[in-house]
Amino acid sequence: MTRNVTVQNRTKPLATPIRAQNCADFWGKFRGLMLQRPIPLDGGALLAENKNTRMNASIHMLFMRFDIAAIWINSDKMVVDVQIARRWRLAYLPAKPARYILEAHVAQAENFKIGDRVSFHYD
Repeated sequence: MTRNVTVQNRTKPLATPIRAQNCADFWGKFRGLMLQRPIPLDGGALLAENKNTRMNASIHMLFMRFDIAAIWINSDKMVVDVQIARRWRLAYLPAKPARYILEAHVAQAENFKIGDRVSFHYD
């Protein structure tokens, strides 16, 4: 069963928080949004690692049908990188180690900046 998580930018609160799938196990993280239909503006997936890392926080965009905003967040729930990830690209790594990767609608990239604080609320 997939749990959902609500993600809010505490530094610059979003009018509508992001409702993301919580992808904490291997297959959930591997799949992310791959092969899914385009997500709504407030949709996404939150991938979680056990600790801050650059390599394990990398994502691939193979088999993706649409571009996404990739928002990397560290253990302190601070945004450490934001990138537009283009479909069918091999890999994206965060500029700094991260524990969480928020894959969101591409328009969400403008709502998160490096240094922003976020919060998670699990259903």
